[in-house]
Amino acid sequence: MESIIENSTVLVLLIFLVITFLQSGLDKIVDWKGNLEWLKGHFSKTPFKNMVPVLLFVVMVMEVLAGLFSAIGCVQVLLSGESTFAFYGGILACISLLMLLFGQRIAKDYEGAKTIVIYLIPAIFLVFLLQN
Repeated sequence: MESIIENSTVLVLLIFLVITFLQSGLDKIVDWKGNLEWLKGHFSKTPFKNMVPVLLFVVMVMEVLAGLFSAIGCVQVLLSGESTFAFYGGILACISLLMLLFGQRIAKDYEGAKTIVIYLIPAIFLVFLLQN
């Protein structure tokens, strides 16, 4: 119980990342075709128009890894007080969000880009908390 209280902020941020990234990554796996079709239209007038399937795969892998590392990080923080996986989960989440932000900016979807920043702030805060 003491570990939960001492690490409550980190644990809440990790759970936030687990929910966000595992849901998003798994949605891309389950509805690959729907996501791909929507993104092809979204990027049809950008330099990425012919790379959408590869980029979607890269984002999907990064999101799943960010979610998994964050989940493992929760367990690691609770059991040992260590935060290596939590830190890597936060870093992977930040990289994933920066990739998404870049894509939204290229697609000139400025409202979508603003939404991504809302997710980026807690991810950056987690990394800040875990830096040694």
